[in-house]
Amino acid sequence: MKIDYQSRTIRITLRPGEYLVVSWKSMWFEHRVRGWYVGEVIIKDDRIVIPFKSSKEIYVNKVIGWDSNELSLDGYEPSIGFIHVDLRPLQSMKITYERKKAIAQRKGKRNLYEEYVAREGNRVRDFKNKLSAGLRRLFPNTIHVFEDLEKEDLVSRKRVKKVRRKRNARTPWRSIHRRVSEVALTDFVPPENTSRECPRCRFVVKTRVGRIFECPRCNLKMDRQRVASINIRRRYLE
Repeated sequence: MKIDYQSRTIRITLRPGEYLVVSWKSMWFEHRVRGWYVGEVIIKDDRIVIPFKSSKEIYVNKVIGWDSNELSLDGYEPSIGFIHVDLRPLQSMKITYERKKAIAQRKGKRNLYEEYVAREGNRVRDFKNKLSAGLRRLFPNTIHVFEDLEKEDLVSRKRVKKVRRKRNARTPWRSIHRRVSEVALTDFVPPENTSRECPRCRFVVKTRVGRIFECPRCNLKMDRQRVASINIRRRYLE
């Protein structure tokens, strides 16, 4: 692989005498990667992935722990306080297109169904892009810490009830986390007991039923999502 940073091209040797030339000049992301280095290019059947690396030093001054919920992202950082990101517009969007796709399927209109799928994908992608850009703009020099959620556990027939499975499937937590990681510093912690452990005395309650967390040991009462965001942040720092 030979890289020409002046012309912004990459020449990849496929076999002796056969080359593939790829250019990122005038691409939409060109200004974002100016001064960065090209990593190992990945050639796939339908596209070419060009990873860029930056040697720029980032001085982190904030760590936000994020609790990922069905209708919101709830964060905590001592210098800021509690942060609430509303995901209800995303849920409404998914529900609307679920109904449209169901109607198109019942009527046997495959083309219309595929059109709805494409529209939904574009709108969800746009939502995630705006969300991640907003977090980067509002919280510069920050590490965003999320729970390392397993989608299979959230939609498992054996572990989760049908109604809850459907609601969990509407919120693409993993892809939201991945999109944020593309524009900001991120890390992940295990999700066990983040909403059941008291952030004051570390006592772990048996269940996580209800919106309010109540600790039987130190009598702390707090919104359960806030409890989780505090624990996620502390778990990362420890």
